[in-house]
Formats: sequence, C-alpha cells, structure tokens
Amino acid sequence: MLNDLLGRLRLVGMLEGASYLLLLGVAMPLKYLAGMPATVRVVGMIHGVLFLTFVAAVLYVGVRLRWSAGRIFMALLASVVPFGPFALDARLRREARAG
Repeated sequence: MLNDLLGRLRLVGMLEGASYLLLLGVAMPLKYLAGMPATVRVVGMIHGVLFLTFVAAVLYVGVRLRWSAGRIFMALLASVVPFGPFALDARLRREARAG
C-alpha cells in the first residue's frame, strides 16, 4: 500500500476518515454527555493534523497524476463527509484494479 502515490493517499484517507468518525461518534458524545471536553481536544487535534495531511496528499497526487480540478474537488469533498474517505478509497481501489 505504501509503494505508490495512490496507496499512500488511500492510507492517509483511511486514517483521516477513522479520526473523523472517532471525533463525531466518540469524542463529541463524551464531551456533551459525560462532561469530558478533553477528548475533543485530543481527538480533534489528531483529526486536524490528519485532515491537513489528507488535503496536502490529495493536492500532491492530483497534480502528479494530472487529475482534473473536478476530481480533486470531489476527493477533497470526501474528507468533510462522514464515511467519505472510505468511499473514495473504494473508488481508487477499483480504478487501480481496472487500469
């Protein structure tokens, strides 16, 4: 997975997607239902770093592989939709197998 550009992008996307789900599904409920705001600070910071890494990776891969602006935009949009990075990963995996 780490041997090529798309593999590294997929890995960062999976980590970013998992951190987003942890933030929304675990840290936020702990903050508001259990009075534990520190969880949002910790998970939020991790997610923020992974989000910025994902954005940089999408831009880098998009330029290197000469993606269209629309494709880059859709990949970036995937990062703000819950489960979006996982859908992007499935699409990239299908395309890698096909071509």
